[in-house]
Amino acid sequence: MTENVFAGRELRRGGLVDWRLQWREVAELLQLIGLPDSYATVPVGELPIATQQQVSIAKALAHEASVLILDEPSAILTDREIDVLFGIVRRLRDRGVAVIYISHRLDELFRIADTVTIMRDGRTTGTYDMSDMTVRSIAEEMVGGVEIGTRRKRTHADDVPLLELRGLSRTGAFEHVDLTVAPGEIVAMYGLVGSGASQIAAVVYGMRRATGGMIRLGGREVRPRSSRHAQRLGIALLPANRKTQGMFAFQPIAFNISVGHIPLFTRLGIWFDRARERVVARSMIQRLAVVTPSERQPIGAMSGGNAQKVVLARQLVERPRLLVLEEPTQGVDIGAKEEIHTLVSALADDGVAVLVVTSDLAEGLRVADRVVVVRNGRTVADFGPDATQVDVLAAAAGASDEEDAR
Repeated sequence: MTENVFAGRELRRGGLVDWRLQWREVAELLQLIGLPDSYATVPVGELPIATQQQVSIAKALAHEASVLILDEPSAILTDREIDVLFGIVRRLRDRGVAVIYISHRLDELFRIADTVTIMRDGRTTGTYDMSDMTVRSIAEEMVGGVEIGTRRKRTHADDVPLLELRGLSRTGAFEHVDLTVAPGEIVAMYGLVGSGASQIAAVVYGMRRATGGMIRLGGREVRPRSSRHAQRLGIALLPANRKTQGMFAFQPIAFNISVGHIPLFTRLGIWFDRARERVVARSMIQRLAVVTPSERQPIGAMSGGNAQKVVLARQLVERPRLLVLEEPTQGVDIGAKEEIHTLVSALADDGVAVLVVTSDLAEGLRVADRVVVVRNGRTVADFGPDATQVDVLAAAAGASDEEDAR
């Protein structure tokens, strides 16, 4: 830890690093933030995530910072770890350090802040005393009068769930999650950073194992053991980060579409059918309106929107029963976003059950029939098509029923 705290600003004596002095100063800092001084010699990578956050604070204090900026510091912390963090922040405030605490978790502000400055579209809208605000009033100020625009109109009338999550849990990630998605329905699972929504999707797709509860698919209890097993069950997943999780940048479009379906393009389990690969790739390019000169173009040379369509095309080669989309329009332009929304809506109209995991509230409200809010690893609200941005944001940010009644 000592090396991390003094990296680039080592304490020296006679041109050499004075390790004893550095350890002594780090020990004092650790006492200030409530950690044992023995941590001074422990590699940071061996410390819990919450403690690593505290190391960052110690690093700022080592340089006698008078202003400390914390950007979403609680996003990956447990409730107990957040309590420890807040205790440190209060001690620093009492020592005269000015703290700027950036957060979307609005209920936390009432535990830690004296005033709140609200921003919308890159501009501050006002600064208020916390005693004059509620979670909902802050959410209203954040959203303003922005309209969602045209919302999806559901055409498929099947109300029998295809996907059912009942009490689904994974230790340390989420617990007691309840959720349903019917054929032809689009459900958005919305949560702020660290809410646990992406971990829920990973369990549904077999990338992680549940430790409790159940998953039903088509009325039958299933436990996806791997992504391949999930695929055999009829589940497809569009990953959140296409560059690191969804595409082979130097490979052509055709390869990126066929790579998840090798048995489908193999003859007698030996020969790969390149001709069929080209036919399927061209069909998907046309179906998803991918702008490209040919299926031989490397996907890494494409725009973000077109690359995302190619990654989506791979999920549609073998028609899924359930399509899970993580941040489907992240990093694409406005035109591509509209096209992807239209494609997703058409898939639902064709009977596919769609679960959209998103941190883009406007997207969730626009594309989905229902919005399920995830907070601190739990599903806390389920909104229909008439929900407003304020309703959903307030639920995600921690508004209580009692507060809403005031």
